[in-house]
Amino acid sequence: MEKAGLVIEVKPHMQRVPRSQRGGEVIEPLVSTQWFVRTQGMAQKGIDAVRNGEMKIIPERFEKTWFYWLENIRDWCVSRQLWWGHRIPVWHVQGSGVFPVTTEYVVARNEAEAYTKAKAKFGDAVKLQQECVANVLRMCCECVANVLLTSVKLKQDLDVLDTWFSSGLWPFSTVGWPNDEAALDPSSDLVRFYKEYGSSCLETGYDILFFWVARMVMLGTELTGKVPFDVVYMHGLVRDAQGKKMSKTTGNVIDPLDVIGDYGTDALRYTLVTGVTPGLDVPLDPKRVEANRNFANKLWNSARFILSNLQTLTEAEKAAIAVQGPMSKAEMDKLAMPERYIVSKCHQLVASVTQQLDDYTMGQAGDEIQTFLWDQFADWYLETSKVRIFAAQKSDDPEIQAAAAQARRVLLYVLDTNLRLLHPFMPFITEAIWQRLPHSGKSLVIAAWPQGDKTPLHVDTEALAQYSALQELVRTIRNSRNEYKVEPGRKIQVLVAAEGTLGEALGREAAALASFCKADPDQLLIRSLADTRKAIEANSALQPVHLVVQDGLEAFLPMSGLVDLEKELARLSKQLGTLEKDGTHPIIRSLLPTY
Repeated sequence: MEKAGLVIEVKPHMQRVPRSQRGGEVIEPLVSTQWFVRTQGMAQKGIDAVRNGEMKIIPERFEKTWFYWLENIRDWCVSRQLWWGHRIPVWHVQGSGVFPVTTEYVVARNEAEAYTKAKAKFGDAVKLQQECVANVLRMCCECVANVLLTSVKLKQDLDVLDTWFSSGLWPFSTVGWPNDEAALDPSSDLVRFYKEYGSSCLETGYDILFFWVARMVMLGTELTGKVPFDVVYMHGLVRDAQGKKMSKTTGNVIDPLDVIGDYGTDALRYTLVTGVTPGLDVPLDPKRVEANRNFANKLWNSARFILSNLQTLTEAEKAAIAVQGPMSKAEMDKLAMPERYIVSKCHQLVASVTQQLDDYTMGQAGDEIQTFLWDQFADWYLETSKVRIFAAQKSDDPEIQAAAAQARRVLLYVLDTNLRLLHPFMPFITEAIWQRLPHSGKSLVIAAWPQGDKTPLHVDTEALAQYSALQELVRTIRNSRNEYKVEPGRKIQVLVAAEGTLGEALGREAAALASFCKADPDQLLIRSLADTRKAIEANSALQPVHLVVQDGLEAFLPMSGLVDLEKELARLSKQLGTLEKDGTHPIIRSLLPTY
């Protein structure tokens, strides 16, 4: 161009050359033949499946994304030039063009079917294209005849299917499709697990709603005539404790194997499941994993206590108390108030967790199980049962032995029921504990769910109210002890005023009440309000602290049992002197005439 005088100006230009991130090769655009799938018809079936309620997306806000993608869908390029993957099921007819840009091809399941289709379509021979005739003219007549009437030769396309196309076949290709015999056999996996098997839920991340979920639904409805899922549950992405996306570049990647090594598999699994809200990201904080590891330890220690108190039983006795099903009303009516309370709370938990799982609020279900096991079972009923079991170790009284036997039965029942509820969240520790307990069945993973049908389990509302009153009474007394700074080991005198059946129920649980509030069993008196007031009036030295717990339930704590009066007066006098020196204190200023 310079020699011809056609160059006007030459300027250096910096060109950005794209290179492969892994290999460093220069990436250049290449125009080539690609295979496409027309998707409008399949996409409409996916749209209809959600709109008519055949498939539900949780949370519902992702339906907008679903409709946007499928309503604006374009033809899908499914061919990839890679060394791995499913080969494109296309066979080119050799001699009908320059491979791979051919004018004739057949689509088939395998090579044998491709040849059958090709011969049916083109006959036993195929003529060469016109541009090849020039070479044929140089041959003798016999050779020309052999070339012009050569047999059909096929060559499979070298491209492979898009990864998402292959993944879209997963729901039905894994259970026998496209085997025609499997589709007709009622006992086949394809029929049992795809075509006729109840409800099916897909749990996946929201970031691949279109890339994978939509493709599975489109291909499923097109190739099998059935939507592969009834429910699509979209969870969030796992991020670091600050909510940032994990990245090797940033250096905030948390290796799950390291977390498992530090805290255990169950703790990590429970953290991820209970920390998830449908469609929202999950911040993975090691402190939360550690807290859930502590919960697993609490569960294990509770189970150890129960197992230690079953060692004296014979194998027949253990088998007799093994959980065979939900506890009936008739059996619950024979139990004492604390036992009826914890079983009723357990039955309420079963109903709530079952409903939460049906509603796909897994996080709340797991939290409720932990709250019950830690707060109600371990902190309250386990301590109540110790009073019965330890008393039975010191006495052969039939009533005391019967109360201990009831406690062991209820401990086992409540623990077994909660292991079944917790197993989907913490499969390893629950299985390990369950195998050590008296049980019926081979494995917890196939054990029956505590609530087999929609029939609610029995709940004793009277026991719930009475034991809740006992709990509130204990909290009130403990708060008073803290307020007056009573030494933790000091036993105090407690006068409880309770009316009617509540007073009778509390009277039967006086030993447990004394244990909870660190009261002297010999100085714990439970009477009616009128009788309690008479006793206080008759002894002016008591000078009790009056605590109102609820309507019909009050407590009186004599000051002599709470504090040393001389030390308390000295402490208050010292505190008053300090306040007098500080004239700006609100209390002092409120006493001044100028206030």
